Amino acid sequence: MKPTVPILHYLRPYRLRLAVGVLLLLATNAMDKAIPWLLQGAIDALEKGRLEQVKDYALGVVGLAAGLWIVRTRSRVQVFNVGRDVEFDLRNELLRAIHGLGPRFFQRVATGQLMSRATSDLAQIRLLVGFGGLNVVNSLFAFVGAVGLMLAISPELTLWALAPFPLVIVLAQLFGRALYGRSRAAQQALGHLADVAQENLAGVRVVRAYAIEDAEERRFEEANEAAIDANMRLVVLRGLMWPLLMLVGSIGTLLVVWKGGERVVDDTLSVGEFAAFLAYLAQLVWPTLAFGYLLSVVQRGRASYERIREVLDAEPEIVPPAEPTPLAGEGALRVEGLRFAYEGASEPALEDVSFEVPAKGSLAIMGTVGSGKSTLAALLPRLGGTPPGSVFVDGVDVTETEPGELRHVVGYAQQEPFLFSTTVERNIAFGLDDPEAEGAAAAVRRAAEEAAVLDEIEQLPDGFETLVGERGVQLSGGQKQRIALARALLREPAVLVLDDPMSAVDARTEATILRALDRAGEGRTLVLVTHRVAAAARAQQIVVLEKGRVVERGTHAELCKHGGVYAALAARQSLEEELSTL
Repeated sequence: MKPTVPILHYLRPYRLRLAVGVLLLLATNAMDKAIPWLLQGAIDALEKGRLEQVKDYALGVVGLAAGLWIVRTRSRVQVFNVGRDVEFDLRNELLRAIHGLGPRFFQRVATGQLMSRATSDLAQIRLLVGFGGLNVVNSLFAFVGAVGLMLAISPELTLWALAPFPLVIVLAQLFGRALYGRSRAAQQALGHLADVAQENLAGVRVVRAYAIEDAEERRFEEANEAAIDANMRLVVLRGLMWPLLMLVGSIGTLLVVWKGGERVVDDTLSVGEFAAFLAYLAQLVWPTLAFGYLLSVVQRGRASYERIREVLDAEPEIVPPAEPTPLAGEGALRVEGLRFAYEGASEPALEDVSFEVPAKGSLAIMGTVGSGKSTLAALLPRLGGTPPGSVFVDGVDVTETEPGELRHVVGYAQQEPFLFSTTVERNIAFGLDDPEAEGAAAAVRRAAEEAAVLDEIEQLPDGFETLVGERGVQLSGGQKQRIALARALLREPAVLVLDDPMSAVDARTEATILRALDRAGEGRTLVLVTHRVAAAARAQQIVVLEKGRVVERGTHAELCKHGGVYAALAARQSLEEELSTL
């Protein structure tokens, strides 16, 4: 695992702003401490009947109060904004890290947990850096300044005032550990709640189709109650902590009033000095209370930061080489002895798979469900942990070239097309570096035509500007397949890998897609994963997988003549087509 980066690392770009903020906090506390001093002078002057001096002291207090308001406001803006900036930086880094992680990570961590980290956990870190950082510095200045001035007035009373404070340290140790554990549990519960909500939103049609709304509502209610319970346990702990800390402060105040009153009576302490001392003691109340609140903020922020580091520190399956080898872009593809196993699986998904496709050639990969076809397709552009020395493009091991360059050369369209909730044009242009660049619209149109979906797009209510809805809900299965195909074609890859583009279409749409595939294969290497013999028959060679192994290879005619797995599939599908016409 990569070394954990301390949260202070994210403050480095904002050192100057933080320094200005700290100076403003120092000025705030200096003005705040000057007010009781003026109050002391005013009371003593009043006691001696010097009314003119009282007026001067009063004007000084008003002036300091106005200046304090301005400087304090500016200090908070200065420091709080750093918290927002750190949240912004971490959120961007989190997304970059997620983009670099492979399938194994997403098998362990649910989408809802990641959403919770990107929202709730980052909000806790913002509080830790902004509000927490400001109050740590402010409380430190306030405590040191107040104690120093209290010592100047009366060392004895200061000792009485601080006598209960060792108890604060004991309470901090006791509550700190409990706060961390309950904070982490609360964030985990929120993550689970987000995961249940995300699943229900994404699968709302399935929920309705199976009439399981009541069961899903109960599941959500249970997750919601668990989140509330976890947060209530945290609230209860904080509720116990605050009164205890207030009690500590009250004990100190009680002792000061008792002993200080005695000193005023025997004239060893003036009324003005006693009033100033009490004012400084009152200024210790907030640092004491803030200490308890900060303890909660720090522990919750620490728990959230550790949850985020679990993502940021996760080792990516796909690591770019130190010295990447460039690709020629010709499109020659070779697979040698490929073996791949999913984490925790007892059997490998692929075992000793080998084949070769010349540049601008075509290959169909056939097999039954679970034979490893989709796994193989994803490993060609290195979307998973492709083993070194097993997949070569233009003679270069795919693990020795830069992943971004590899995916420009090897285009990939997955089995279940994913469309973003935007326009048709934006979905096709998704792979472009600059969708707004001159000529981008024309390129999108050409790709749509090549994918045999242009006519249908133009018949949509707003043409290319039609919003497709969540995951393309406004489009048919065939339209989504071909828009995804157009997206892959737009980048003009030398190798085009298509993972079962006819998995959920009718016979008419299948024929349309097959014609589109004939065009797509012109001038580039085509690897087609399919369960349809009609599609595989168009390829120059066919590889048949069974339980992750190559069991047959050859042309359509050779395999039909051979009488093996492929011939049986061809016979069965031919019979199904004949029966469908009756």
